[in-house]
Amino acid sequence: MLWILLISLFAYLLVGTPLAFTLGISSLLALIKEGTVPLSVVTQRMFVAVDSFALLAIPLFILAGELMNTGGIMHRLVNFADKLVGHIVGGLAHVVIVTNMIMAGISGSAAADAAATGSLLIPSMIKRGYDKSFAGAISAAASTIGPIIPPSIPMVVYGSIANVSIGKLFLGGFIPGVIMGLFLMVVSYFISKKRGYPREERASFRDILKSFIDSFWALVMPLIILGGILGGVFTATEAAAVAVVYAYIIGTFVYREIKPNDLPRIFMNSAVSTATVMLIIATANVLGWVLSYERIPEAITNLFLSISSQQWVILLLINIVLLILGCFMNPTAIIIVMIPFFMPLIHRLGINPIHFGLIVAINTAIGQLTPPVGVCMFISCGIAKITMAEFTRECLIFILALVVVLLLVTYIPSLVLLLPNLLMP
Repeated sequence: MLWILLISLFAYLLVGTPLAFTLGISSLLALIKEGTVPLSVVTQRMFVAVDSFALLAIPLFILAGELMNTGGIMHRLVNFADKLVGHIVGGLAHVVIVTNMIMAGISGSAAADAAATGSLLIPSMIKRGYDKSFAGAISAAASTIGPIIPPSIPMVVYGSIANVSIGKLFLGGFIPGVIMGLFLMVVSYFISKKRGYPREERASFRDILKSFIDSFWALVMPLIILGGILGGVFTATEAAAVAVVYAYIIGTFVYREIKPNDLPRIFMNSAVSTATVMLIIATANVLGWVLSYERIPEAITNLFLSISSQQWVILLLINIVLLILGCFMNPTAIIIVMIPFFMPLIHRLGINPIHFGLIVAINTAIGQLTPPVGVCMFISCGIAKITMAEFTRECLIFILALVVVLLLVTYIPSLVLLLPNLLMP
């Protein structure tokens, strides 16, 4: 059964079958080959996978992001970021990074941030003399901060599977997300200085203050979400509902950019994105059940422990596995399929599951930059009108910078656990 599963998985991926169908059909073929398991297991596991209160946060955060993007938030955030860091060498590259760091506190999705910031800033960078490949690469790389700084859709999925506090996961992402942004800014600075990319005019304190006031209501949203969770006012799922209401009020009555005729498009985009994510979650759960039936989690645990019992070696091996999987699979699918396998090993080695959750989140975020199926890569290539090869050559240095951050987070747990231990002991 296992060989049928693996062969069909790779075959469907190679011919470009959508991931959800690849996972579902491969699992179904494996069960048919087994012959002793009733096929009703497929529908049962798909239903169980999505029958979760915690996962209700996913469509709500997606809808909140759509409302914020339509409501004029993006232009205000870009203007604020430009006033803050536009005067540094390679100004617009830094504006891209800072904008994505702020947007991360709104959308929780790397793909959404890549599309929103890229469509606005990549053309602007090209007009100002930046290479198209550089503009696409930095836009995609910066978007990977989206799932790290809360709210985060991958963390919601991980928390529901690993049975850990989503609020603590959200808090744990703050410091790593900021470090990712700083590393990308340092790399962008040296590249821009070497190539002679321009900087923007330094803004006065008055201009910075004005842009801050203009974008204030957008900047408050992450504080409302986390403040409510930390204060025990609402759960992470309820926080997502609050975010939707807040985004609608700000976009409609404060900025007045959301019109009644915009709502059908907003709801349709949110529904399509939600359906895509939830179908992947459902079919990935079937695959996970099949692998568990074959006792693969135990085999993986024994395999890793046969190589070494040292925690740092095991974490390095897990990082390598996740980075490779990121080249071929969606972050949600990786989390759904692999976390049940790794959790026994993590508990056996005494690794904090909150810390491990951030390791997984960063790994899967980096995977969205790598060929052949990196979503953020495709989005940025489409906007910048560059080939995958041009993107990969330019983005390699940013991927290496993010891998360095991954190693820091992996081997310095306090970077993740400081805020959760301090605010949610």
